[in-house]
Amino acid sequence: MSVIVKISKEIEQDEVISLYRANEWSSAEIPEKLIPALLNSETLVTARKDGKLIGIGNAISDGHLVVYYPHMQVDPNYQGLGIGRMMMELMQSKYRGFHQQMLTADGKAVEFYKALGFERAGKTESMWVYAGNDH
Repeated sequence: MSVIVKISKEIEQDEVISLYRANEWSSAEIPEKLIPALLNSETLVTARKDGKLIGIGNAISDGHLVVYYPHMQVDPNYQGLGIGRMMMELMQSKYRGFHQQMLTADGKAVEFYKALGFERAGKTESMWVYAGNDH
């Protein structure tokens, strides 16, 4: 399977919405906010197979000390094949020397991120003010 993973902001709204809907993320219903949010991220990584978007992830950072990875999506038909790992490893290579790399994980994503070296942050507890209904 030939998948191209790269840092790129070359995305189309329809392909992004399709990917988010396939993963049942509520942000698919607000593309007028989702697309600018992704494009305004410091880093946007995409995975494509034969030109089709099958993965996307982003990073928000202060550029020196802290990076936060808010979104990581892989088409359900391609999950478990190492695509998410390739995308995260590419982003982590950019932020390797940072003091803090952060994300919020739930469900089966917890084990995925643990395998990449992430761990629960001390005695922290995830908190949010959230307008969605997923996760």
